[in-house]
Amino acid sequence: MTTLLDARRLAVAQLVAAGVPGAAQDAAVLLAHVMGVGRADLALLAPQTVLTAAQATQLAAAITARANRQPVSQITGTRMFWGRAFGVTPDVLDPRPETETLIAAALRVPFASVLDLGTGSGCILLTLLAERGAATGFGVDLSQAALDVAQANQRRLAPQAAVTWGQGSWYAPVTGRFDLIVSNPPYIAADEMPNLSPEVREWEPHLALTPGGDGLAAYRAIIRGAAAHLMPGGWLMVEVGPTQGAAVAGFCADAGLCDIGCLPDLDGRDRVVLARFTGDISPHDA
Repeated sequence: MTTLLDARRLAVAQLVAAGVPGAAQDAAVLLAHVMGVGRADLALLAPQTVLTAAQATQLAAAITARANRQPVSQITGTRMFWGRAFGVTPDVLDPRPETETLIAAALRVPFASVLDLGTGSGCILLTLLAERGAATGFGVDLSQAALDVAQANQRRLAPQAAVTWGQGSWYAPVTGRFDLIVSNPPYIAADEMPNLSPEVREWEPHLALTPGGDGLAAYRAIIRGAAAHLMPGGWLMVEVGPTQGAAVAGFCADAGLCDIGCLPDLDGRDRVVLARFTGDISPHDA
C-alpha cells in the first residue's frame, strides 16, 4: 500500500539522486498527472490517500522516465502555451515560454492569413488562429510525424480553424501569399549542441533544433523566400537565438525587407526579428 505522502517522498528522492533539477516540482506534476488532478487539487488530497495499484505503477514509470531526463511534457503528453494545453511527443519541440514573445508581436499587427514554417506542434499557428478567429492558416513541416501532432492539436484545440497543412522543406509545399509569415526554425549551431541540457539534447528532435553549421541556414532560406510569399505590407517574424538578432536582421535588409526590428523576451534577450515587405507584386503573383 502506497500513500500519497510516501509516493511523493520516494519520487523526490529518486529524482534528486538522478540529478534532476526541480525535483520536488516535477514529482508534484507527475503525481498530479497520475492521480488525474491538477496541481492545486493535489494539495487538497489527504497525505494518507492511498494510490491504486495502477496509479502506483504509472507513477513509478513516470518517475523512472524523468530520472532518465525525459521532459515532463513528454511524459504527461501536454505543455501549456498561451493558456492552452498543447499535445507534445518526442517528434516535436516542447513549446517554450519565450516563443510567446513571437505570439505577442504577431497579435500587434493586422493579418487575415498566416504561414507557419516549421510548425512542429502547431502551437504558434493554432494560437494565432484561435486569437484571430477569422484568419486562415498554412502550416508546413518537413516531418510528417510533427504534422500529425499539429493536426491532433487542431482537432482538440481549434477544430473550427481554417488550416492547410503541407509536408516539405520551407516554402516547397506553399502556394499563395500571406499577410504574416512566422517561424521558430532550428537555430542551434552545431558546436552548441553538446552543451544543451539532456532533456533537449537527448529527447527533442534534432531536426527541429539544429540545421548544423552556424545555426543560421534556416533563416537564410526563410528570408530569401519571404518576398515571394508575402502580401504587400505583410510581416515576417522569426524567433532567434539570443546572439543571432543582428545577423538575422542583416539577412532581412539584404533581402530588401523594411521596418526591421528585434524584440527582446522577458529576460531581455533578443528573441524575435521582424520585417515588412513593402514591394509590389505582379498580377499573376497575387
